[in-house]
Amino acid sequence: MLVFPSEAGRAEDFANNGMVEAVRTLVDDGRISFFCVDSADRYTWSDNSLSTEERAQRNHLYTRWLEESVVPWIGDQLGGPEPLISLGVSMGAYHAVHFTLTHAEVAPLALGLSGNYDVSSWHGWGERGDATYFANPTDYVAGMHGDHLDWIRSRVSLLLVVGQGAYETHPTGALPSSLAFAKLLELKGIPHQLDLWGNDVAHDWPWWQRQLAHHLPRFC
Repeated sequence: MLVFPSEAGRAEDFANNGMVEAVRTLVDDGRISFFCVDSADRYTWSDNSLSTEERAQRNHLYTRWLEESVVPWIGDQLGGPEPLISLGVSMGAYHAVHFTLTHAEVAPLALGLSGNYDVSSWHGWGERGDATYFANPTDYVAGMHGDHLDWIRSRVSLLLVVGQGAYETHPTGALPSSLAFAKLLELKGIPHQLDLWGNDVAHDWPWWQRQLAHHLPRFC
């Protein structure tokens, strides 16, 4: 499993915030291995001094690092290429879903917990070009058609999980974005599930622990 941390996070955040312990039985039984990566958000999406287009261009370099360094290294650890699950929380959910949609041959399944899938909503400014379009699931999924869309439909499965409590609407936009993105996926016929949790469920690690423990056993 390829794991993305929350905004501007480090690889160790996943374990340090109880996510491994939440599914310890699966780990100890050898049913799942976590390969956690650092984010580059402070140089990309979280740098509001940059236009959205420049942030998207920088994020492309991060994606190239995943393609050229991280995925081959994971393959070496596993003894050869194997289909991955991508997982992320908060902004990491965007990275996980985006990676699956653009690298379905590598990671056909994505689990996004409390994600916002429209990069233009992240204090966006400036003219938007190709870099933004191809980094923004809300844009490029809307534009999918023909053979490529058919292939995505046959290959991809997405799980979007979000609560309705504190910080899921303001300031993260996770709740409205997850709802809107699920409708877009339904319109395009892309396999997905939206799991909407209650009004007490906040944008925070204790809830992400519970959500992971609830869903992960059926995928491994």
